[in-house]
Amino acid sequence: MFMDQLKALLVGAGGMGRAWATNLLAYDAVKLVGWVDLRREVAEQAVAALNLGDLPIYVDIVPAIAELQPDFVVDVTIPEAHYDVTLRALGAGLPVLGEKPMADSMHRAREMVAASERAGKLYMVSQSRRYHAQLHALRRLVVEQIGTPGILTSDFFLGPHFGGFREAMAHPLLLDMAIHTFDAARYLSGSDPVAVYCEAWNPEWSWYAGAASATAIFEMTGGLRYIYRGSWCSEGQPTSWEAEWRIVGPRGTAAWDGHNPPTAEVVTGTEGFFHPMEPCVAQVEADMPSGIAGSLRDFVHALRTGNTPMGECHDNIKSLAMVFAAIESAETGRRVIIAD
Repeated sequence: MFMDQLKALLVGAGGMGRAWATNLLAYDAVKLVGWVDLRREVAEQAVAALNLGDLPIYVDIVPAIAELQPDFVVDVTIPEAHYDVTLRALGAGLPVLGEKPMADSMHRAREMVAASERAGKLYMVSQSRRYHAQLHALRRLVVEQIGTPGILTSDFFLGPHFGGFREAMAHPLLLDMAIHTFDAARYLSGSDPVAVYCEAWNPEWSWYAGAASATAIFEMTGGLRYIYRGSWCSEGQPTSWEAEWRIVGPRGTAAWDGHNPPTAEVVTGTEGFFHPMEPCVAQVEADMPSGIAGSLRDFVHALRTGNTPMGECHDNIKSLAMVFAAIESAETGRRVIIAD
């Protein structure tokens, strides 16, 4: 048990809010001291479901901060509310750990980064799928075995029937899900986006109102080309939620199916029509905290040490920029330059 637990104020009591509450309760470095939701009855139901007794409930973050004096805020509201919650928390001098996406527009995202700078407080976006032991193992294969990549591809094909708001969105795949894959591409390659050409469409059988399929070619720093292919209306032969990856560098190729430990083949000589290769299997950390648990621990470690966590806002905004640039390209039919 940590003697100096950090007090957490949780904002948002929907399904993801409950998932975050469960993780906060399971981590002995923090203490959940209050829950905020505009719909008080939803928060009350969540508190009851998790047997949290008399945990304080609020419908406004301002009095919650004033009365509970938390050490940080966890924002699990809808994307349109991230801007207001984050600015209020940072304005009160509190670090923020927020759900993805950072914001519902690039303009708002830039203002949120600026607010973090003004406050001198950490604002981290929980890009929870970065906390995956096999993804980290794949990154090590890239760095240690195949070298700086020049070709990176990902395939993401699933057929989830969510119902609700996703099926009414104009760009459900790109706006709600692709940021995970785009962010992983940045992590794996160590490169940042320069420009993108994207096409997004909706097959006639799709149960979504908006474009549930997309193909994009990103130009990345260092000359890397990243090719994304994805669909959320693909029934049968599903990929992993983590996508399927191929990374080609000067010394060989690494691959990951999103389920099993990643592998690579590395060039070992220069003779023959096809040069000789040697297989490599990545070493995967057995006890690495994954998903939300990984995000939370990275955030708390950053608060205690001053280290920069994955998902820190100045870095995460680059992944968000990939999303909005891809949508702009799809809507205009043009190659879009991604601003710094």
